[in-house]
This record gives sequence, structure tokens and C-alpha cells, in this order.
Amino acid sequence: MPDRPLTESLKQTRSLPNQRWQIYPQQTQLAQKLGVETNLSPIISQLLINRGIETSKAAQEFLEPESLVLPSPLEEFPDLAISVELLQNAIASQTKIAICGDYDADGMTSTALLLRSLRTLGAKVDYAIPSRMHEGYGINKRIVEEFHTEGFGLILTVDNGISAFEPIARARELGLAVIITDHHDIPQKLPPANAILNPKLIAESSPYRGVAGVGVAYILAVSLAQQLRETKGLIRPMLALFTLGTIADLAPLTGVNRRWVKRGLQHLPKSNLVGIQALIQVAGVQAREEGQGDKGKEDTGTRGKEDTGKEFSASPRLPIPASSSPKSLKPEDIGFRLGPRINAIGRIGNPQTVIELLTTDDMGVALERAMQCEQINLSRQQMCEQIEQEAIAVVETFYATSLQQDRILVVVQPNWHHGVIGIVASRLLERYGVPVFIGTYEDEQHIRGSARGIPEFDVFAALEYCHDLLGKYGGHKAAGGFSLPAENLQTLRSRLIEFANGCLEPQHLKPLLKIDAEVNLNQINQQLYQQLNALHPCGIENPDPVFWTPNVQVVEQQIVGKGHIKLTIAQTVDGQQYKIKAIAWRWRDYFRLPSRLDVAYKLRENHFNGNTTIELELVGARLPIQIQQFFVSPPTSSSTTFEYNQRQYTCGFYKNGLAAELRIKNPEGKVLAMQPGQVNGLLGTNRQDAKEVDISQPLYDSIIQAALQALSVTSAEL
Repeated sequence: MPDRPLTESLKQTRSLPNQRWQIYPQQTQLAQKLGVETNLSPIISQLLINRGIETSKAAQEFLEPESLVLPSPLEEFPDLAISVELLQNAIASQTKIAICGDYDADGMTSTALLLRSLRTLGAKVDYAIPSRMHEGYGINKRIVEEFHTEGFGLILTVDNGISAFEPIARARELGLAVIITDHHDIPQKLPPANAILNPKLIAESSPYRGVAGVGVAYILAVSLAQQLRETKGLIRPMLALFTLGTIADLAPLTGVNRRWVKRGLQHLPKSNLVGIQALIQVAGVQAREEGQGDKGKEDTGTRGKEDTGKEFSASPRLPIPASSSPKSLKPEDIGFRLGPRINAIGRIGNPQTVIELLTTDDMGVALERAMQCEQINLSRQQMCEQIEQEAIAVVETFYATSLQQDRILVVVQPNWHHGVIGIVASRLLERYGVPVFIGTYEDEQHIRGSARGIPEFDVFAALEYCHDLLGKYGGHKAAGGFSLPAENLQTLRSRLIEFANGCLEPQHLKPLLKIDAEVNLNQINQQLYQQLNALHPCGIENPDPVFWTPNVQVVEQQIVGKGHIKLTIAQTVDGQQYKIKAIAWRWRDYFRLPSRLDVAYKLRENHFNGNTTIELELVGARLPIQIQQFFVSPPTSSSTTFEYNQRQYTCGFYKNGLAAELRIKNPEGKVLAMQPGQVNGLLGTNRQDAKEVDISQPLYDSIIQAALQALSVTSAEL
């Protein structure tokens, strides 16, 4: 065949996901030892080791969070006692209490939690949430002065306030008492509130350290109810809201979060909050049978009794009667189904919709509000898709070539809805692997934006580094929000590039994919999936296990839905082929996938037509190492012969322009030519008349694998 570049003849595919794989070292001996001590399988033991759990005691506390002995929150939070006293006095004197919440899921569930509990405890209470569109995040002077005018005597912030020095100072000037409950990073100067509850102000070793805003609200509400001896009927509704907000806010599922979320997921399907039931119904979420180890946790750990007020004490592990069949939700039910429907309201709707949903006792009102959440979430999805495509076009046109030098992405465009740009920031980070600061113009003079970071980059520290260029800003290590005068944009971009170059190295600029262990497809079954239930609930700091399988064959693939790839992969183990279905969310840009891949994935259950099957959710893919090595450094001087189906073939690697291609010749003189990462090859006796063939088909794939094996042996002998 003449050496016309194969790329002229073959359809090009986009590159595979831009990732760096970090596969945990397999500590076989330690995993076996831990497995014996805890009666766990070696693979579960290895997963625990990967999460820093290496002793039987740590494993027991992790797997059975009810065994964790909790200190009293009154001992951990210095201002909790005075906060309870302020609320108790306000209830006794019927002083009006004003809650100032936030418009994300954490803030809205926190607001609903305190509204419900304070009303039940006899308080006069109302709430306000600042406008995302017109005011942005956090309490402000307008809200403070309105509270004062309307006769409120106590302000209670939830999920905000820690950075609001001037509004809090104004409230104190007006004679209002202020309790701040927040979980965001601590600024250099604390506001002059009467009391501040923030887990960032307590010991890092505290089990309460990782609570989100709704967790702080939950601790305050339970402590107040216990002080008033009025816990009956309060704990479970608050636990449901805590669970919803904690998972939706991506709080770490460790410490008390793990303990309470595990309980909450069991109780959510049968919650007596009609808003929760309406949301579950509209979202089509199905509760599932629990795995071993999840049974028997009453809300207070006391069988047959409810809401005893011992919420913060250790609870015995008590089995429930064998006749019952408990069902539970999983974090992904909230993270991907319930949470987005709530968050969508805060992004592009009116938060009052969610507050009414979560505080009403009327199922008719609840279903109406849940349907509003559903419709607005659909609008949010469409908006995100449009803005994401526009943002990608901007990046590819102006910034793609300088990402390695800048080590950060700053994208600002007019007419984007700032309620959804945070989601787009996350998608750009996933795509380009660098920290993303994205914004849109509020008017000609002002920009508002969102930021998302990678593990080696501290978003809040970056914002503080640019504080003199910004208006308001806040957040934490992984994410943040900010505003700035438009005239400062270029200076901000330069300052952020300077900061990024100070903390990031070139090797950091690929999304990091942490992989727990290698698994063959024949090991994937219901038994393995059920064993993984021991790790649930999974989430931040306790991620879903990620497995990988090398050199699988993609035997079917198609685009489904809004740009997802549905596929079937196969692996031959000990002479037998095993197949399994998989889904790759939002991988449209990588279609069609090469016929041979290393794949990284999570395991998921698919419930369809009453049948339950285990499927893969792909989170990573790369060319198999063997193929990568050949095509990066092809042994161009070597060719060899091999036998396949009792026929002799010749094969070798040949330079073709800038690329290398593999050529395989059959006894009749026909040549199959292919390049790495391609799904099509050329087959013919000369290049001009060659036809395209799908090399993922079993016949071609098997010959290619046999050729690579023969070349591997030849290369090793050279």
C-alpha cells in the first residue's frame, strides 16, 4: 500500500478523557489481616485501607457509626450554650426571630429545619433569603434594616454570615441580637455577633468538624429542643432535612455526618414530611433493600421509643425484628435526583417554593411545589447545556493554547444566568483539568462569578489573594463565589494566573482519577455489590469505590439521551468471554470509543422491568498500556509472523507521516491498517481501493490482539 496518511482515510475521533490515573497500591497482607479481624472480604478491607482505615477499631467506627461515642456539642461549640439561651429567652418573651438563609440546597434545608423546629417549640419566627439575581450570597444591610423595621429582635443566619461583618455590625447598632450559624471558611476578622456557631472554629479532631450549614442548624435545633425537654416528634423531621441538605451540599460523609446520614437515608422513604414524600414521588426515586449492617438503627438508638432527647449520645446496635423489610435511599438518590430539583429553585427560581415544600403539612401544596421544582429543574438543565457549549467555544477560541502556561481558566461572558454558572464551572474543570473561575455581567460595570478548584488548588485562598480586586467573595477550598468591578477583570485574571503558577505544577493539570482496585468482569456480581453496601453511605471523603479493568473490548456503543454513551464491554478470562453493560454520562465528545480500552468505573444497580442487574458507570478510559507503549515508541524495525485460526499472517508497525500505524497482512495479500484510538481501520490490497471496517468487530479485534501479542514477544526478544 502507498504511504498516504491513514488520517486522510479514517474518521477522526476526539481524544479520550484527559485524566491522570492514580491506582492505590494493593496492600495484600494488611488487607488480609484487617479482613480476618473484621470478618470482611479482602477487597472491602483494601477499600477501607485506601480510605485511611487500617485498624479494626477504626474499621468498626466507620462501618458501625452508631458505635462512635460522641462528645456533647455543648463541649465542642463554645457559643452553643449562649445560642440556646438566646433562643430560649426569645421564645419565652415571644420576641420575633428572623432567619436569614441562603438559596442553595444547604441554605434552604437549614432554613426549613429551623423554621419547623422553632415554630413547633413555640417561637414567633419568619425568614428571608437574599435574591441571587439582585443581591447575591449572604445577609446584607437591606435585610437587616427590614428585619429591624418589622420588629424582629433576634437574627439567626443559616449557611451564611461568617464573612458579613458590616451587616452584622449594623444589626448590633440597631439593637438586634445575632446568632451566626455557618460552615464556610473563617475570615481574618469575625463579625460582632452575640454568638457564632461554625465547625471551622472547633478542633479539627472533632467528629462535628465536617458538618454543613444544615448540620449546624440541626445541632442547634436538637440542643434547644433538649433544653426545653420538647424533643418528641421533632428529631426525625429534622434528621430528614439534615440528610437532604448534607448530601446535596457535598459535605464529607465522615464523623457525625456519616452516622446521621446513614440513619436519615433509612427514614427518608417513610418520612412524615409531606414535602419529602412529594419530592420522592415526583422524582421517581425508589427505596431499595438495605445491605447488611444497615439494619436496626432507631432515630435515637432506642428501640420502641422515639425522640428521647439522647441524640448526641452513643447508641447500642439493636437488630430490628426479622419480619420487617427495611428499605433505604442511597446518597446518589439525593445527589442526582432530589438535590438538583431543590438546587434548581435556588439557582433560577424563588427559594420560597422550596421552603413551602419542606414546611407544609398539606400534601396538595407539597405536590404542587414539587412539580414546580421538577419544571424549573428541566429549565436549569437546558440552560446549563447551552452555557456549557458557549463556554467551550470561548475557551477553544481564546484560551486552550495557553492553559499549560496559565494553569487556570477565567471565562466571563454577558447574558449567562449566574444561577447556573457554578455547574458549568464544574463541567469545564472536568473537561480541562484546571481551576475554573467563570462569571457573567450583572450590568456594564459589575461581574459576578463562581469558582471550582482541583485538589492542589485552594479556591478560598485564591480569592483572598485577590481580595483588593473583588467586591464580595466567600467559599472554601474546593469552590467559591465572588463579585468584582468589570474594570478589574484583566488584573484579576493576571493575579489568578500568578497564584495558580505559585501552587500548581504541569502534572497537576489533568483531572485526578483515584482508582481503588483492579477487578475482572467475571468478579462483578450481586455478591460483590452487596459487600460494597458496608461502605455506604458514600460521598465526599468516602467516595464510591472505583475499579478498573484492563484491555476490555467495546462490542456495542450508541449515543443515548443528552449526550451519554451506552455500551457493552467484554473481557476474556481463562478462555471464557464475559460481557457487561455500561453507561458513560456526558461522553458524547468521545464517541465512538476505540475498540480496546482500559476502563475505570463505579458499580451501579439497574432496576428495569422488575429485573435488577449490575452495570458499570464509566468514570475513566484510556488506551491499554500495551497499545500506548507500542504507538508511543513503535518498534518500527521489527515485524513478525503469527498464526491465527491456522492461517499465517505478517504484522508490523510503520511510520505514516507523524503517526505510527499497525499493519496486518493475510495470506491473500490484503492488509488491515489501524491507528491508536480509532474505531475504524482500512482493509484492502492498496490504499486507494481500501474500505473502512469497524475494527471493534470480533473478527478484526481478535486478529489485532493476536498481532500485538506476537509483536510484544518479538519486541521483548530484541
